[in-house]
Amino acid sequence: MTDPILIAIPVFTFLVLLELYLTYKMQSDHYTKMDTFGSLSMGIGSMLVGLASKVLIYFVYSFVFQYRIFDFEMTFPLLIILFFLDDFSYYWFHRISHSSRFLWASHSIHHSSQKYNLSTALRQTWTGDFSGAFLFWIWLPFIGFSPEWVIAMKAISLIYQFWIHTEFIDKLPKWFEFIFNTPSHHRVHHAVQDQYLDRNHAGVLIVWDKLFGTFVPEIEKPVYGLVKNINTHNPLRIAFYEWWQIAQDMKLKTGFVNKLKYVFYPPGWSHDNSRMTSAKLRDQYYQNIKK
Repeated sequence: MTDPILIAIPVFTFLVLLELYLTYKMQSDHYTKMDTFGSLSMGIGSMLVGLASKVLIYFVYSFVFQYRIFDFEMTFPLLIILFFLDDFSYYWFHRISHSSRFLWASHSIHHSSQKYNLSTALRQTWTGDFSGAFLFWIWLPFIGFSPEWVIAMKAISLIYQFWIHTEFIDKLPKWFEFIFNTPSHHRVHHAVQDQYLDRNHAGVLIVWDKLFGTFVPEIEKPVYGLVKNINTHNPLRIAFYEWWQIAQDMKLKTGFVNKLKYVFYPPGWSHDNSRMTSAKLRDQYYQNIKK
Protein backbone atom coordinates (compact mmCIF):
# COMPACT_ATOMS: atom_id res chain seq x y z
CA MET A 1 0.00 0.00 0.00
CA THR A 2 1.17 3.54 -0.72
CA ASP A 3 1.86 5.51 2.45
CA PRO A 4 -1.06 7.98 2.75
CA ILE A 5 1.31 10.56 4.28
CA LEU A 6 3.36 10.64 1.06
CA ILE A 7 0.17 11.37 -0.88
CA ALA A 8 -0.70 14.17 1.59
CA ILE A 9 2.67 15.96 1.37
CA PRO A 10 1.62 18.31 -1.51
CA VAL A 11 -1.49 19.28 0.50
CA PHE A 12 0.62 19.87 3.62
CA THR A 13 3.00 22.05 1.62
CA PHE A 14 0.20 24.13 0.13
CA LEU A 15 -1.47 24.70 3.51
CA VAL A 16 1.80 25.70 5.21
CA LEU A 17 2.48 28.20 2.40
CA LEU A 18 -1.08 29.52 2.68
CA GLU A 19 -0.72 30.00 6.44
CA LEU A 20 2.64 31.70 5.87
CA TYR A 21 0.98 34.07 3.40
CA LEU A 22 -1.81 34.88 5.87
CA THR A 23 0.79 35.47 8.58
CA TYR A 24 2.63 37.89 6.31
CA LYS A 25 -0.55 39.73 5.28
CA MET A 26 -1.68 40.08 8.89
CA GLN A 27 1.83 41.00 10.06
CA SER A 28 1.47 38.49 12.88
CA ASP A 29 4.13 36.44 14.65
CA HIS A 30 2.68 32.99 13.99
CA TYR A 31 5.89 32.04 12.18
CA THR A 32 9.58 32.82 12.66
CA LYS A 33 12.30 31.74 10.27
CA MET A 34 14.38 29.71 12.70
CA ASP A 35 11.44 28.03 14.41
CA THR A 36 10.05 26.99 11.03
CA PHE A 37 13.51 25.75 10.04
CA GLY A 38 13.59 23.61 13.18
CA SER A 39 10.13 22.16 12.51
CA LEU A 40 10.76 21.40 8.83
CA SER A 41 14.17 19.88 9.62
CA MET A 42 12.57 17.56 12.16
CA GLY A 43 9.84 16.66 9.68
CA ILE A 44 12.29 15.81 6.89
CA GLY A 45 14.45 13.81 9.28
CA SER A 46 11.41 11.94 10.57
CA MET A 47 10.43 10.98 7.02
CA LEU A 48 13.92 9.68 6.26
CA VAL A 49 14.10 7.71 9.51
CA GLY A 50 10.61 6.45 8.80
CA LEU A 51 11.87 4.61 5.73
CA ALA A 52 13.73 2.28 8.07
CA SER A 53 11.31 2.26 10.99
CA LYS A 54 8.32 1.34 8.83
CA VAL A 55 10.19 -1.77 7.69
CA LEU A 56 10.71 -2.69 11.35
CA ILE A 57 7.07 -2.04 12.19
CA TYR A 58 5.79 -4.04 9.23
CA PHE A 59 8.09 -6.95 10.13
CA VAL A 60 6.90 -7.03 13.77
CA TYR A 61 3.20 -6.61 12.89
CA SER A 62 3.49 -9.32 10.20
CA PHE A 63 5.11 -11.71 12.66
CA VAL A 64 2.30 -11.17 15.17
CA PHE A 65 -0.31 -11.41 12.40
CA GLN A 66 0.73 -15.03 11.78
CA TYR A 67 -0.76 -15.87 15.19
CA ARG A 68 -3.95 -13.83 14.74
CA ILE A 69 -7.10 -14.84 16.56
CA PHE A 70 -9.51 -14.05 13.71
CA ASP A 71 -9.35 -13.89 9.91
CA PHE A 72 -10.95 -10.57 9.02
CA GLU A 73 -11.99 -9.68 5.49
CA MET A 74 -11.65 -5.90 5.33
CA THR A 75 -15.18 -4.62 4.73
CA PHE A 76 -16.47 -1.10 5.31
CA PRO A 77 -17.96 -1.91 8.75
CA LEU A 78 -14.64 -3.47 9.82
CA LEU A 79 -12.81 -0.42 8.50
CA ILE A 80 -14.94 1.77 10.79
CA ILE A 81 -14.21 -0.56 13.72
CA LEU A 82 -10.48 -0.35 12.93
CA PHE A 83 -10.74 3.45 12.91
CA PHE A 84 -12.14 3.46 16.46
CA LEU A 85 -9.62 0.88 17.71
CA ASP A 86 -6.74 2.81 16.16
CA ASP A 87 -7.91 6.07 17.69
CA PHE A 88 -8.32 4.39 21.09
CA SER A 89 -4.77 3.03 20.81
CA TYR A 90 -3.47 6.44 19.84
CA TYR A 91 -5.10 8.07 22.86
CA TRP A 92 -3.35 5.71 25.28
CA PHE A 93 -0.03 5.91 23.44
CA HIS A 94 -0.24 9.71 23.55
CA ARG A 95 -1.34 9.87 27.17
CA ILE A 96 1.40 7.50 28.37
CA SER A 97 3.95 9.41 26.26
CA HIS A 98 3.28 12.32 28.62
CA SER A 99 3.50 10.24 31.79
CA SER A 100 6.58 8.11 31.09
CA ARG A 101 9.84 9.92 30.49
CA PHE A 102 11.13 7.12 28.25
CA LEU A 103 8.39 7.83 25.72
CA TRP A 104 8.41 11.56 26.46
CA ALA A 105 12.04 11.71 25.31
CA SER A 106 10.76 11.10 21.78
CA HIS A 107 7.41 12.84 22.01
CA SER A 108 8.76 16.05 23.60
CA ILE A 109 10.21 16.97 20.20
CA HIS A 110 6.69 17.68 18.96
CA HIS A 111 6.13 20.08 21.88
CA SER A 112 9.47 21.87 21.65
CA SER A 113 8.29 24.73 19.41
CA GLN A 114 7.15 27.91 21.12
CA LYS A 115 5.01 28.65 18.07
CA TYR A 116 1.79 26.94 17.08
CA ASN A 117 1.30 26.66 13.36
CA LEU A 118 1.00 24.05 10.62
CA SER A 119 4.77 23.61 10.45
CA THR A 120 4.64 22.55 14.12
CA ALA A 121 2.61 19.52 13.01
CA LEU A 122 5.64 18.43 10.99
CA ARG A 123 7.98 18.66 14.00
CA GLN A 124 8.12 14.92 14.57
CA THR A 125 10.41 12.56 16.44
CA TRP A 126 13.27 10.61 14.93
CA THR A 127 13.37 8.03 17.71
CA GLY A 128 9.72 7.25 18.49
CA ASP A 129 9.35 4.01 16.55
CA PHE A 130 12.73 2.70 17.64
CA SER A 131 11.79 3.29 21.29
CA GLY A 132 8.73 1.07 20.84
CA ALA A 133 5.84 3.50 20.29
CA PHE A 134 4.38 1.24 17.58
CA LEU A 135 3.82 -1.51 20.16
CA PHE A 136 0.67 0.28 21.36
CA TRP A 137 -0.97 -0.97 18.15
CA ILE A 138 0.45 -4.51 18.16
CA TRP A 139 -2.79 -5.94 19.52
CA LEU A 140 -4.58 -5.00 16.28
CA PRO A 141 -2.73 -7.43 13.99
CA PHE A 142 -2.95 -9.99 16.80
CA ILE A 143 -6.76 -9.91 16.76
CA GLY A 144 -6.81 -10.12 12.96
CA PHE A 145 -6.33 -6.75 11.24
CA SER A 146 -3.69 -6.93 8.52
CA PRO A 147 -0.44 -4.99 9.11
CA GLU A 148 -1.02 -2.94 5.95
CA TRP A 149 -4.36 -1.64 7.19
CA VAL A 150 -3.10 -0.96 10.71
CA ILE A 151 -0.17 1.08 9.36
CA ALA A 152 -2.43 2.88 6.88
CA MET A 153 -4.96 3.79 9.58
CA LYS A 154 -2.17 5.15 11.79
CA ALA A 155 -1.10 7.36 8.88
CA ILE A 156 -4.65 8.57 8.24
CA SER A 157 -4.90 9.61 11.90
CA LEU A 158 -1.69 11.65 11.59
CA ILE A 159 -2.99 13.30 8.43
CA TYR A 160 -6.13 14.39 10.29
CA GLN A 161 -4.02 15.83 13.08
CA PHE A 162 -2.10 18.11 10.70
CA TRP A 163 -4.83 20.74 10.27
CA ILE A 164 -5.50 21.16 14.00
CA HIS A 165 -2.09 22.82 14.50
CA THR A 166 -3.21 26.35 13.77
CA GLU A 167 -4.31 29.53 15.52
CA PHE A 168 -6.17 30.78 12.46
CA ILE A 169 -9.20 28.59 13.24
CA ASP A 170 -11.13 29.53 16.35
CA LYS A 171 -13.78 27.28 17.88
CA LEU A 172 -15.90 25.24 15.48
CA PRO A 173 -19.62 24.34 15.82
CA LYS A 174 -20.45 22.81 19.21
CA TRP A 175 -21.39 19.40 17.80
CA PHE A 176 -18.01 19.16 16.06
CA GLU A 177 -16.09 20.32 19.14
CA PHE A 178 -18.01 17.75 21.22
CA ILE A 179 -16.95 14.77 19.07
CA PHE A 180 -13.73 15.61 17.27
CA ASN A 181 -10.29 16.90 18.11
CA THR A 182 -10.07 20.50 16.89
CA PRO A 183 -7.53 23.35 16.80
CA SER A 184 -9.02 24.70 20.03
CA HIS A 185 -8.70 21.36 21.84
CA HIS A 186 -5.19 20.75 20.55
CA ARG A 187 -3.96 24.23 21.40
CA VAL A 188 -4.68 23.28 25.00
CA HIS A 189 -2.56 20.15 24.57
CA HIS A 190 0.44 22.19 23.40
CA ALA A 191 0.07 24.84 26.12
CA VAL A 192 2.37 25.12 29.14
CA GLN A 193 -0.01 26.75 31.62
CA ASP A 194 -0.36 24.49 34.66
CA GLN A 195 -4.07 23.79 34.13
CA TYR A 196 -3.44 22.69 30.56
CA LEU A 197 -0.51 20.32 31.16
CA ASP A 198 -1.04 16.76 29.89
CA ARG A 199 -4.62 17.35 28.79
CA ASN A 200 -6.47 16.62 25.53
CA HIS A 201 -4.50 13.63 24.23
CA ALA A 202 -6.96 12.80 21.45
CA GLY A 203 -6.00 11.87 17.93
CA VAL A 204 -9.21 12.26 15.95
CA LEU A 205 -11.98 11.84 18.56
CA ILE A 206 -11.93 14.08 21.64
CA VAL A 207 -14.48 11.77 23.25
CA TRP A 208 -11.66 9.62 24.70
CA ASP A 209 -10.44 12.55 26.80
CA LYS A 210 -13.96 13.19 28.00
CA LEU A 211 -14.45 9.52 28.87
CA PHE A 212 -11.15 9.16 30.73
CA GLY A 213 -11.06 12.53 32.49
CA THR A 214 -8.26 14.29 30.61
CA PHE A 215 -10.32 16.92 28.78
CA VAL A 216 -9.94 20.65 29.44
CA PRO A 217 -11.55 23.34 27.26
CA GLU A 218 -9.58 26.27 25.89
CA ILE A 219 -10.33 29.29 28.07
CA GLU A 220 -7.11 31.17 28.79
CA LYS A 221 -5.02 31.94 25.69
CA PRO A 222 -2.39 29.20 25.45
CA VAL A 223 1.35 29.75 25.76
CA TYR A 224 3.29 27.14 23.81
CA GLY A 225 6.45 25.11 24.26
CA LEU A 226 7.86 23.02 27.08
CA VAL A 227 7.67 23.73 30.81
CA LYS A 228 11.42 24.25 30.51
CA ASN A 229 12.17 25.32 26.94
CA ILE A 230 15.33 24.05 25.28
CA ASN A 231 15.82 27.27 23.26
CA THR A 232 17.51 25.76 20.22
CA HIS A 233 16.67 25.39 16.54
CA ASN A 234 19.44 22.86 15.90
CA PRO A 235 17.62 19.71 14.71
CA LEU A 236 20.17 17.37 16.30
CA ARG A 237 19.77 19.05 19.68
CA ILE A 238 15.98 19.05 19.32
CA ALA A 239 15.97 15.34 18.44
CA PHE A 240 18.19 14.13 21.27
CA TYR A 241 17.97 16.78 24.01
CA GLU A 242 15.73 14.84 26.39
CA TRP A 243 17.65 11.60 25.81
CA TRP A 244 20.79 13.48 26.80
CA GLN A 245 19.07 14.82 29.91
CA ILE A 246 18.06 11.30 30.89
CA ALA A 247 21.67 10.19 30.47
CA GLN A 248 22.80 13.01 32.76
CA ASP A 249 20.27 12.04 35.43
CA MET A 250 21.38 8.42 35.19
CA LYS A 251 24.85 9.57 36.30
CA LEU A 252 23.49 10.83 39.62
CA LYS A 253 24.47 8.76 42.64
CA THR A 254 20.93 7.81 43.65
CA GLY A 255 20.90 4.01 43.51
CA PHE A 256 19.73 1.64 40.77
CA VAL A 257 15.99 1.94 41.47
CA ASN A 258 16.07 5.73 41.29
CA LYS A 259 18.04 5.55 38.06
CA LEU A 260 15.24 3.49 36.56
CA LYS A 261 12.69 5.98 37.86
CA TYR A 262 14.52 8.78 36.04
CA VAL A 263 13.94 6.82 32.84
CA PHE A 264 10.37 5.57 33.26
CA TYR A 265 8.66 7.83 35.80
CA PRO A 266 6.81 10.99 34.66
CA PRO A 267 8.86 13.89 33.27
CA GLY A 268 9.77 16.20 36.13
CA TRP A 269 10.17 13.42 38.69
CA SER A 270 13.29 13.67 40.85
CA HIS A 271 14.55 11.62 43.77
CA ASP A 272 14.95 14.72 45.96
CA ASN A 273 11.69 16.49 44.92
CA SER A 274 13.72 19.35 43.44
CA ARG A 275 11.52 19.26 40.32
CA MET A 276 7.79 18.99 39.74
CA THR A 277 5.77 16.70 37.50
CA SER A 278 2.82 17.99 35.47
CA ALA A 279 0.41 16.36 37.92
CA LYS A 280 1.96 18.25 40.84
CA LEU A 281 1.90 21.53 38.92
CA ARG A 282 -1.79 21.02 38.09
CA ASP A 283 -2.62 20.13 41.69
CA GLN A 284 -0.80 23.22 42.92
CA TYR A 285 -2.72 25.37 40.44
CA TYR A 286 -6.14 24.11 41.59
CA GLN A 287 -5.17 24.37 45.26
CA ASN A 288 -4.26 28.01 44.73
CA ILE A 289 -7.62 28.63 43.07
CA LYS A 290 -9.45 27.23 46.10
CA LYS A 291 -7.61 29.55 48.49
